Amino acid sequence: MALPLLEYTPISQNVRVAGYEVGSDEQPKKFSSENLPSGAEWDELIWAAYRQIFSEHQLLKSNRQKILESQLKFGQITVRDFIRGLATSDPFLRFNYQTNSNYRFVEMCVQRILGRDVYSEREKIAWSIVVATKGPVGFINALVESDEYLENFGYDTVPYQRRRVLPQRNQGETPFNLKTPRYNEYHRNQLGFPQIVWQTTVRRFVPQEKQVKAGDPSMFLGMAREVSPGVNKITQVAVGNINIEMMVPYRKK
Repeated sequence: MALPLLEYTPISQNVRVAGYEVGSDEQPKKFSSENLPSGAEWDELIWAAYRQIFSEHQLLKSNRQKILESQLKFGQITVRDFIRGLATSDPFLRFNYQTNSNYRFVEMCVQRILGRDVYSEREKIAWSIVVATKGPVGFINALVESDEYLENFGYDTVPYQRRRVLPQRNQGETPFNLKTPRYNEYHRNQLGFPQIVWQTTVRRFVPQEKQVKAGDPSMFLGMAREVSPGVNKITQVAVGNINIEMMVPYRKK
């Protein structure tokens, strides 16, 4: 018997408020198959779906799902089914599910599939129970088939980061692929990166126009400092030891 989804309270997040802002470059571009796009537009829609589901470093040629792309272009599946196929594909699960905890995987999938951040830690726990009981494929199916997904993206629209522009802020929210990288802080420490490498000597970049050229007097400054001129030492002799007859020259007639 499957466990029911743990109840959690949605907070008044920006995505749950109707927007009245003026359109700008920060507004997400919507890709939809509702208007029967041409061949080039199909490629843009498919590329947008890959960028939404996969991270930037995961956009490799070997990770393409060509069968799903062909089915989408010929109308055999909808955009929602294409998103479901990408999120349940072997490259996505291998790069994101097998290298992270259930909580981290839930956060990433909610951002990329539902287009928003998780409401709270309680929502993470609720969906992580679904991951533990139904597996990652069952969890992704639950997200794609949820009312929230259908109300915002339907069957024909590629998911996107909703309402990135915040009121009274010069910049919008950080993109999800930068906010939530592939590895969290714990796994980055376990894998040993990023690390600060300290060197014994501090290197400083010198522009080419400020570099010392041949014949510059400053090149010989170090050599001049290394020169140690010899100094004649003065020997002190007691007055009683001075032989006047031997030291004073005698002039013969």
